[in-house]
Amino acid sequence: MMFCIALLSVLQANDLAEEHSDIASEGEAEEEIVVYKEPSMYDNLLKTLGSGSESLANVYKRRQREEEGKSDTDEDADIGSESLSASEEEDDGSDNENPESPSEGSYLRDSGSASITELKEDEGSDDDDRASDMDEEHDLRVNGVITDEDSVSTSSFNDHLGYKLSKGEADNILKRKLKYKWELPAFEMLNCKWIGTGERLQKDADVSSSYDIKPKLYKHWLDMYTSSGGSDFNLSKQRSFFSLCNSYRDILHHNKKPFYLKGREEDSSIMDAYLVHSLNHILRTRDIVTKNDTKVSKHQENAKEDITNSDSFLDHGFTRPKVLILLPMASIAFRVVKRLIHLTPSTHKVNIEHLDRFSNEFGTGGVEDKEEEGDAEISKSQKSSKPSDFQALFSGNNNDHFMIGIKFNRRSIKLYSDFYSSDMIVASPLGLITKIGEAEAVKEKDVDYLSSIEVLIIDHADVIAMQNWSHVNTVVEQLNRIPSNQHGTDIMRVRQWYLDGQAQFYRQTIILGSYLNPDINALFNHHCLNYRGKVKLACEYKGVLPKVLLQVRQVYERFESESIVDADNARLEYFSKKVFPKIKDSIQGGTMIFISSYFEFVRVRNFLKSQDASFCLLGEYTKQSDISRARVWFFQGKRKIMLYTERAHFYHRYKIRGIQNLIIYSLPERKEFYPEIVNMLEGSHSMACSVLFSRFDQLRLERIVGSAPAKRMTTSEKGVFVFS
Repeated sequence: MMFCIALLSVLQANDLAEEHSDIASEGEAEEEIVVYKEPSMYDNLLKTLGSGSESLANVYKRRQREEEGKSDTDEDADIGSESLSASEEEDDGSDNENPESPSEGSYLRDSGSASITELKEDEGSDDDDRASDMDEEHDLRVNGVITDEDSVSTSSFNDHLGYKLSKGEADNILKRKLKYKWELPAFEMLNCKWIGTGERLQKDADVSSSYDIKPKLYKHWLDMYTSSGGSDFNLSKQRSFFSLCNSYRDILHHNKKPFYLKGREEDSSIMDAYLVHSLNHILRTRDIVTKNDTKVSKHQENAKEDITNSDSFLDHGFTRPKVLILLPMASIAFRVVKRLIHLTPSTHKVNIEHLDRFSNEFGTGGVEDKEEEGDAEISKSQKSSKPSDFQALFSGNNNDHFMIGIKFNRRSIKLYSDFYSSDMIVASPLGLITKIGEAEAVKEKDVDYLSSIEVLIIDHADVIAMQNWSHVNTVVEQLNRIPSNQHGTDIMRVRQWYLDGQAQFYRQTIILGSYLNPDINALFNHHCLNYRGKVKLACEYKGVLPKVLLQVRQVYERFESESIVDADNARLEYFSKKVFPKIKDSIQGGTMIFISSYFEFVRVRNFLKSQDASFCLLGEYTKQSDISRARVWFFQGKRKIMLYTERAHFYHRYKIRGIQNLIIYSLPERKEFYPEIVNMLEGSHSMACSVLFSRFDQLRLERIVGSAPAKRMTTSEKGVFVFS
C-alpha cells in the first residue's frame, strides 16, 4: 500500500517546528485540560496507515484514548490482540504462499515482497546456530572480554541511537552555528590536529578491552592485525581512527595519504577502521532486532501491548540498509569489499554468495586479491610514460557507474542482494544518481532504501571531486527522507526519531580524502547535522615548492575580490586586463594556460575567441583526435596558446612539449600536480611562470606554498610574490 499523499505532505511540510513543539510539550499537556491537540507525526502516520490496516487503526484509537486520559477496556485489548494475530497470519501467508494477497505484504512491490520472504527464510535457518553463538560469547566473557550482554547499556551504538533529541536541540543544529571549541593531537600526524564541536573527545575514549566492538569481530580483527606483523594494536592507527568513528560524530579527514601516492599502509589502516565500525553497527543492529523478534514470538499474547508501551522494541528504520559507502571507481570498490569480507569473522562467512561474479565485474577476473602485488604488475609501456600514482590508481577497473547491495546473514554474506534486503550498499555517486533519476522518471520506482542510512562513508573524496561532486550533494540530499512505500516494515517497531523526521540528525557521515576544497567543506558544514557533533582535521602544510626541480621564477599575482561569489569574475577581469595584453603583444608562442575548473576553462576559451587569439584546447571533454592535433600544433608553434585543465591532467597525465611561458590561471586542487606542471618548462628559454590567486584560494595556496607563506600572501599589503 502506498503511503497517502496527505501523509507525505505532513511529513515533508515546512512546519516541522510546530509539530516538534507538540511532541515536546506532550507530557505537560497531559496534566492540563486540553480541548484540542495538534496530532504528532507519529499520530498522523498511525492514522493514515490505519485506513488500510485494522491493527494499526486500533493502535491509533488506543493512543488517542491514552492521551485523553481514558483507560483501555478489556474489549479494546481483545480486539487489538486479535488484529495483531490476524496481521501476523496474513504476513506469513503473503511471504510463503501468495505474495499478492491483499494483506500488509501487498504494500510492497514484487521485488520488495521477494526480499521479505528471503529475509524470513534466512532468519529461520539461523535459529539453529543461535545457541552455539551464545556459548561462544559466554566463553569470551569468562576469558575477560566484554560481551554484548555486559556492554549493551554502555555501548556507543546504544547510546547514540537511544538518545531522545529535543525540539530545541534540533533547532540549534539547523542554525548551523556550532563552534569548534576543542582540539586533540592527530595520531602520527605531527602537523595536524583534530578539532571538534560538542563534548570534548578523550584521547583514549575507548578504554574497554574490546573497544566497544562485538567480541567475535574484535578477536578476528586483532588476529588479522597480529598475523600481518602488527605489534601493539592499542597504539595502531586503525585502532585510533576506529575510536573516532565509534564516537558516532561526523568526521572530515582531508589529509589521508591514499594508496596510489605510496600511502598504502595508512590508507588500509583507515579503511580497516571504518569497515570494522560499519560491520559492528550492522551486527549490533541485527542482534537487537533478533532479540526482540524472539521476545515477540515467545509472548505473542502480550506482544501488542509490549511494542506500543516499550521503547525497547523500537529497533527498526523504514528500510533495512544502514550503511552506505560511496567510492569513485569499481577497482576501489573491489578493494574495499574484499577487505570487508576478510574482516568479517569466519563464522559469519561460511558461504559467500556471488563472489565470482563480483570478482569478474569489479576486479580483474580472478577471485584472489592481487592488490598486494602493487606496481609490479603494471606493464613496462605504462611505466615509461605515466607517473607511478597514475598507474596505481588507473591500472584496475575504472568504471565509475556501479552499485551493489551486501547482506549479512548469521552464517553467510550475500553480494548483489536486493537493495531493500541489504545491510550495506556500496556505490559510486553516478550509479546512485542514475537510480534517483529513474525513480523521478518512473512512478513505480523509488530509492526508499536510502531512507534509513545511519552511517554514510565517502572515501577517496578527492577522486570523486575530479569526477562530479554535485552528484554527491544530490545523493546526500536524498538520504533519510520519509519513504513513499511501506516496504513491509513493521511501523510499530520503527524508532521514534525516524517517525519524527529526525533521522538526518542521527546519521553519521565520514568523509575521507587527500585534500579539502570548498565543495567538500560545504557538504560537511551544511549537510552533516549529527547531533553528536563534528570532528575535522586542521593541518599546517609545508608546501610542495621544493619539488620543483627547475630554476623557475614563479611570480604569484594576487587579484582582489570582495566575496567568493565575485571571485570568478574578478579573476577573468584581472587576466583580461593585466595578463592577456602581454601575451597578445608577444611574438613568442608556447604559452600554456593551466586552469583548474571546467567552468573557468569555458570562460577563458570564450574570451580568447572574442579576441581572435591563436589557441588550442586540451580539456576533459576534448576528443582524442583533437588532443593529438592540438599537442602537435602547439609544439610546432602553429598555435600560440594552449588551454589545459586539471581534470584532463588527472585522467591522462600528458607531458606537454614546447612550453615557453606558463600561466597558472587557477591553482590545482591536487598539490602534486603543481610541480609536475611547472617542471614541464624544461627546455624553455625564459623559464617564466605566473600564478593568479585571491584570498579565497587559501586552501589550495597553503598546500602548495605552505601554510605560513599562504597566510602572509593573502593578508599582506603587497600583491606580488616571487619564488625561485
